[in-house]
Amino acid sequence: MGVQESYPIDVEAIRADFPILNRQVGGDPETPGEGADDDTPLYYLDNAATSQTPDQVVDTISEYYRGYNANVHRGIHQLSQEASVAYEEAHDTVADFIGADGREEIVFTKNTTEAENLVAYAWGLNELGPGDSVVLSEMEHHASLVTWQQIAKKTGAEVRYIRVDDEGYLDMDHAAELIDDSTKLVSVVHISNTLGTVNPVADLADMAHDHDAYIFVDGAQSAPTHPVDVKAIDADFFAFSGHKMCGPTGIGALYGKEAILEEMEPYLYGGDMIRRVTYEDSTWEDLPWKFEAGTPSIAQGIAFAAAVEYVDDIGMANVRAHEELLAEYAYDRLTEFDEVTIYGPPGDDRGGLVAFNVDGVHAHDLSSIVNEHGVAIRAGDHCTQPLHDKLGIPASARASFYIYNTREEVDALVDAVDDALELFA
Repeated sequence: MGVQESYPIDVEAIRADFPILNRQVGGDPETPGEGADDDTPLYYLDNAATSQTPDQVVDTISEYYRGYNANVHRGIHQLSQEASVAYEEAHDTVADFIGADGREEIVFTKNTTEAENLVAYAWGLNELGPGDSVVLSEMEHHASLVTWQQIAKKTGAEVRYIRVDDEGYLDMDHAAELIDDSTKLVSVVHISNTLGTVNPVADLADMAHDHDAYIFVDGAQSAPTHPVDVKAIDADFFAFSGHKMCGPTGIGALYGKEAILEEMEPYLYGGDMIRRVTYEDSTWEDLPWKFEAGTPSIAQGIAFAAAVEYVDDIGMANVRAHEELLAEYAYDRLTEFDEVTIYGPPGDDRGGLVAFNVDGVHAHDLSSIVNEHGVAIRAGDHCTQPLHDKLGIPASARASFYIYNTREEVDALVDAVDDALELFA
């Protein structure tokens, strides 16, 4: 296929880095490659849940375990020194990727959820109380919604929700009403993992800061697909996960402004995060290590940086253009069916995913049917149960796109949806 004018990136070259995309699906899952149905190609359209991992990142993990596997910050020997340098430099790579000032502002976590909980427990429990409010949106992922809901119960703070309008956008007038002098934190998803809405987080940051509140931006869907500059959006906290952007599972990052992180107390205690320990008291290590207790995810952290470098080499503006192109194409193709309802903004104004339902077909049944065609999509509430309740639906199907996807794969999805309609007619 080569570099095509119809794509902003060289999809064929990128696909060559992901051998899993060449596998066949069907038959017995315990013996892939065998059985009558095993000649069905894989069309992987579940990237908002987790992306695939290129050879370059897998090789980075292997090189660590084969070449310099050792614990970090604990040994004088050469392997420990090599591992420590690689792990610390991984923080630098991630900091550069999102425009942070340096490694001091990057804490490695397991994922976005843990980053949200870190702030909730290390900051929220100490700073929130009766009379205070935390402002979320109605489209929040459970990582944010459940976390702050439970912290509010512990502290007596109030949780407020910015309305989502009928087109899937935040009601910014309502946001201005909710964010007031009682507000201590605004936590908002950058791109909705259900609606595809790209939220005006810089405007929300201005509103929060006008009332001396912080803003936490959930970048789980934006960091993998859009250029992000935490300074430009003036985020106080920003979090994202490696496994959604070509990295391994079990690793993510919390960005926090250095001055804020300095004032926060750790919420996990143990080895590596301490400077001095006596039987009576302890003092904490410098940033970011005071928030990374115990042996960290060393291989994953180093591979996380390799994934960041991989997508950064493609160019994040190119990544964004490609996934938006596919989202708009999918939106247009699916709207050819009168029986399909798509949730969220128009196709030319959304992130790289499309959540939808087919009349008379439960989303779980639809996912099962399209799976028989080799198409992998997600079905369920996508960790946004309250939003689905607001929409009046128990679940939805979701197709989400990344750097290795093509229009032909969207066509395969559309053909599978057509077969589902015939089956349930």
